[in-house]
Amino acid sequence: MNNPLTNIVQDWIQSSSNVIDFGCGDGSLLEELREQKQTIGYGIEIDPNGILSCLRKNIPVIEKNIDDGIDEFSECSFDVAIMASSIQCLKEPNVALGKILNLSNKCIVTIPNLGYWRCRLALLLGRMPVTPSLPSSWYGTENIHLCTIKDFEDLCSKENIIIEDSIHLNKERNKSKFAAIAPNLLSSEGVYLLARK
Repeated sequence: MNNPLTNIVQDWIQSSSNVIDFGCGDGSLLEELREQKQTIGYGIEIDPNGILSCLRKNIPVIEKNIDDGIDEFSECSFDVAIMASSIQCLKEPNVALGKILNLSNKCIVTIPNLGYWRCRLALLLGRMPVTPSLPSSWYGTENIHLCTIKDFEDLCSKENIIIEDSIHLNKERNKSKFAAIAPNLLSSEGVYLLARK
């Protein structure tokens, strides 16, 4: 896999960490972390094809809707939880973040930025945006709570969640000094390392 997002996540995770990935997809990130950082990883996924891919990679995975499944891990303890491009698909993202940070020391979240200038232009032209971080048309998307970088950071402040680090990506999902100048306008996606106060 070895894409810029994977490299960011690897930088934030200590070797031999206990990791849970909510919305793990095909398990590629967990596989990469296992190989590069010797992590012990578990995946939560609803898509049968993603689950099958995880099993082929020997990634322990549970078939569960994240909205319904977080409480089942309340007695568990993880070093890091990951929610890569899935928090905006949840019914109550604020509640989910709180629960996740109760069972893990840190949480890595990625969010597509609806405030990105290309999204703003599409809305100005009367269309729902389609970008690399928001690739589906309005009728095919699983996103139900889209937000801007500013909205997400405001939520963290309101919920007493510490943003320990953040990186803003351009449309190619690469780190961008340009996007970091005005992330709410110039970043297509935000990557956050979160912790409880």
